[in-house]
Amino acid sequence: MLYEQIRQNKRRTVYVLIGFVLLVLAIGAAIGYMFFNSSIAGLLMALVIAVVYSAIMIGNSTNVVMSMNHGHEITSADQAPELWHIVEDMALVARVPMPRVFIIDDPSPNAFATGNDPQHAAVAATSGILQILNREELEGVIGHEMTHVRNYDIRLQTIALALSAAISLLVNIGMNSFWWGGGRRDRDDDDNDGGYLRIIMFIVSIVLVILGPLAASIAQMALSRNREYLADAGSVELTRNPQGLISALQKISGGEPMQAADSSSAALYITDPFKNKRSFAHLFDTHPPIADRIDRLQKM
Repeated sequence: MLYEQIRQNKRRTVYVLIGFVLLVLAIGAAIGYMFFNSSIAGLLMALVIAVVYSAIMIGNSTNVVMSMNHGHEITSADQAPELWHIVEDMALVARVPMPRVFIIDDPSPNAFATGNDPQHAAVAATSGILQILNREELEGVIGHEMTHVRNYDIRLQTIALALSAAISLLVNIGMNSFWWGGGRRDRDDDDNDGGYLRIIMFIVSIVLVILGPLAASIAQMALSRNREYLADAGSVELTRNPQGLISALQKISGGEPMQAADSSSAALYITDPFKNKRSFAHLFDTHPPIADRIDRLQKM
């Protein structure tokens, strides 16, 4: 049952990522059609922007994300002995290099992992989580984050963040082109047989540009939700102790919203740092409901 769920989540992740890339290209084509009279030009522009943004984020993701979330690095066990040794132990069990370790000065209990690959990874924990969790619970949390590192989820989320930024830039380009007189297609063409088709294509393009950022957010959140279940299962695999993570999630769920967290990084955390109560079929949730996660852990 567990491994079948893991396979299903992996397939869903592939589908969501493919959809994400297609969304970027579709928005680029729409902007090209609307404002530059060439869908191909828009596609090429979208491709270049997506590649450049992804390369920048992948090359410097740890420093960028930690800076946005106000994390400060600890470089020896003397600064936070329990956290340092647990990260060291979980890295050893997961067979990945020891990641960089950061602490975020925030009383809300939370943690996340980031980076490009296991060789350039980092784990961050808030001061709040270090205060309220015992060693067994903290092992469950760090095991969860180390699974993200081992499974390259950190790279996946970095690319998703870059693609979301690329979509925002594309939409800004489209809006600026509109306000500065772009998008005026040849009216004589509208009198030809293809006039109605062009009108339909133009309307579809407008809808894509307007709803693109919303669709990107939904895709990014869906990607995060799928990986959280996998990381929970991976934590149990590493610690051999589902009760540790269950107890940790129960404690974390009752915490206050974070003050130091950056909104674009919310999907990286082990639980929603802002404690948002979203609805609409959970489309806008960055994480699965904690009750569902605990229920799956208990069945293990």
